[in-house]
Amino acid sequence: MRAITEQDIRDSFVNCSKGEAKRMSVPRDLAERPWADLDFLGWRDPGAPDRSCLVTVRDGRLVGVALRFPSSQRGFLHRSMCSLCLTTHPGGGVSLMTARKAGAAGREGNSVGLYMCTDLACSLYVRGKKVPESGSRFGESLTLEEQIARTTANLSAFVDKLYA
Repeated sequence: MRAITEQDIRDSFVNCSKGEAKRMSVPRDLAERPWADLDFLGWRDPGAPDRSCLVTVRDGRLVGVALRFPSSQRGFLHRSMCSLCLTTHPGGGVSLMTARKAGAAGREGNSVGLYMCTDLACSLYVRGKKVPESGSRFGESLTLEEQIARTTANLSAFVDKLYA
């Protein structure tokens, strides 16, 4: 992913109002992000423990998605798998992230959801740059490039559902 600015992020949101996008908490460490290792930018809102955001590229343009997830945590012995990167995590390491749909459907309250790494660091897990706490990644016969392609395809399918 190419480096993006705070204004790029705020302008990219498709499932919230311009006012909501303006008030949204945006990462302050954008200059330090490992852009070459990111397939999308994801972060949790420190001011709202049940809210996260991600920005990805769709059809050559940035698409920002505001996400919500339940704040309840599962027990440490419970393991879940992220639907994007297929990393398993204990406890609350994977959450059902829901996003309001774009346009009129979203204003009517329609949403879509997907189980994702709660910290939204899927790109780093796939590349082995981050190791899940007491979780794991299954050994795979796919190459790293194929795993990255699968992760981005899974994210694209989720983002496409925002418009359906």
